[in-house]
Amino acid sequence: MMQTQDVEKLMQKIGYRFQDIALVKTALTHSSYANEHRLPRRENNERLEYLGDAVLELTVSEYLFQTKPDMPEGEMTKLRAKIVCESTLFLCAKKFGLGDHLLLGKGEEGTGGRKRPSIVSDAMEALIGAIYLDGGFEDAKSFIHRLILKDIDRLQLFSDSKTILQEIVQGMDSGELSYRLVEEKGPDHSKTFLVEALVGEEVLGSGSGHTKKAAEQEAAYHAIMKMKNRKGTDA
Repeated sequence: MMQTQDVEKLMQKIGYRFQDIALVKTALTHSSYANEHRLPRRENNERLEYLGDAVLELTVSEYLFQTKPDMPEGEMTKLRAKIVCESTLFLCAKKFGLGDHLLLGKGEEGTGGRKRPSIVSDAMEALIGAIYLDGGFEDAKSFIHRLILKDIDRLQLFSDSKTILQEIVQGMDSGELSYRLVEEKGPDHSKTFLVEALVGEEVLGSGSGHTKKAAEQEAAYHAIMKMKNRKGTDA
């Protein structure tokens, strides 16, 4: 079971102190752990995830409505979908090591569940739901702004990384963009792929993920950042 010091560390990382510690413990309890320990269904994080998803969508919708006055409804809907999607929530959760604090069953633990985007992003939404119940909408909104929306430009870049990189490379005369699978490891049900993004023969970025698409997305993001840094140095 989760130790009090683990909860304390997490609260320090996220900048929010729970009044009801049971809520944060539930938010971090994956169904595999609850099933393995025969806990009541309400003690896994699925219901909190459902609630947190709604709070997240409302907060992001309000933010885009207020900060993008000239953006049409259809474009706001597309941008919101990119911000609240699995890959971007996983990226945000990695910043404070949310996966390290999860309670997982032995099976999920043994197959890399702490680094699986679906599990970690669901826990991120559950954590938002827990904060909403514990402190109200304003506290949940503050958490979302601080941990997610503060990096909105980076999130947009990450979610569109493959498309953006392709557009950058098309405007250059350095060769074709390609992705190369470097390594594939782990059992069939939980593989990890390592991919490199190349322009011509030059490796510009690498990434890993539980799907080739996720690995390519991360590789493209790192390639863009390398090219930006290089441009800044040249300038």
